Amino acid sequence: MKARVIGAGLAGSEAAYQLANRNIQVELYEQKPVKRHDAFKTDDYAELICSNSLRSDDTENAVGLLKEEMRILDSLIMKMADRNRVPAGESLAVDRVNFSRDITDVINSHPNITVIHEEVQTIDTEIPTIICAGPLCEGKLAESLSRLCGNDFLHFYDAIAPIVEKDSIDFRYAYYKSRYGEDDDGDYINCPLTKDEYDRFYETLINAPCAALHNPEEEKYFEGCMPFEAMAKRGYKTLLFGPMKPVGLEYEGKRPYAVVQLRKDNAIDTLYNIVGFQTHLTFPAQKEVLKTIPALHDVSIVRYGVMHRNTYVNSPNMVNDRYQFIHYPNVFIAGQISGVEGYVESAASGLYAALNMAQYLDGSIAYTLGPDTMMGAMAAYISDPHIRTLQPMNANFGIFKCPYDGDKAHKKTFYAAHSLEKVREYAEHVSLSR
Repeated sequence: MKARVIGAGLAGSEAAYQLANRNIQVELYEQKPVKRHDAFKTDDYAELICSNSLRSDDTENAVGLLKEEMRILDSLIMKMADRNRVPAGESLAVDRVNFSRDITDVINSHPNITVIHEEVQTIDTEIPTIICAGPLCEGKLAESLSRLCGNDFLHFYDAIAPIVEKDSIDFRYAYYKSRYGEDDDGDYINCPLTKDEYDRFYETLINAPCAALHNPEEEKYFEGCMPFEAMAKRGYKTLLFGPMKPVGLEYEGKRPYAVVQLRKDNAIDTLYNIVGFQTHLTFPAQKEVLKTIPALHDVSIVRYGVMHRNTYVNSPNMVNDRYQFIHYPNVFIAGQISGVEGYVESAASGLYAALNMAQYLDGSIAYTLGPDTMMGAMAAYISDPHIRTLQPMNANFGIFKCPYDGDKAHKKTFYAAHSLEKVREYAEHVSLSR
């Protein structure tokens, strides 16, 4: 059997790996290095653009539960993430360079995967295909997908945060600590501000110039990745209840008025990204704003924050709860372009789409995950016909559907145990029992 996967991002790499492990010959189309969007910095697969954090690893947190479901299903992305973990408290953060490099090595060396480095321009609905083109999909491929979707495309703008050199941080004004002391050593660098310092920072920020967008009249943000300057303009205290929240970050018995947190970005501990500071300020403006933070007054920025347009399809009434096009059953879609949001969610959708395609190629889709698992709940959400206009969605317990009449305090514990049991049962049916 043969199948095609378009795109070697998180979803595409995971999908290709899952199909190939089931003796399906995979043609994986990846346009890098022939063509590379400005947001990407390397030619490796599964490159992380916005952040190096895969968020919580606690199974009583929705994304933590999703990650554990993926581990049960032998996820390539999770194996490489666990291998390349860097300290980040209770979160799973990775050395982004080594993470992508390891995934690239696995994909390139797999005997059932042929990587074709060229830009796909049309989608052939007669060929079994998983579209994982990513949210930066553009050009003729985007036009072909738009025709497939009846022109029912959507988009939002996404921003990424600056990365700085650790050696340029002034530790006279910084300290290590994770929020609420959730680990022993403190995996985050904290840069505290007094009220006067925050006032200066805030005034500089809200008056700083932004880079021009191609179509500013179309500008709309995904709330989970809103530029911090846009958050600031909502009100003086917005950042104080968001990325600059000081709660749980007391130092020497005192709580700062505001705190900027930095998270390790590589294993050798030389680079840090600024948590929650995704931005589309001009590069000089980013430098000026960061200079108002005492610990970052002379910081060296190795990658500035940038903004890009993300594209996704309006999946309800177009895709079923197996990531399969209703009117084109040979074609599946996964990743952020399908309407899920986040690194882990994208990879999970690629995994689940591939498992469904493998069954489809074998004659039927006999086994599926229901909305009482996090992976199944995401697929059910993006295909819900009651949703008229889809908004990109992270994993969360609000979309998780599982009867529970016990004590509210134990609900998430019950959800996690129930979901993992269901995924283990599913794994046995698709020959992935661990």
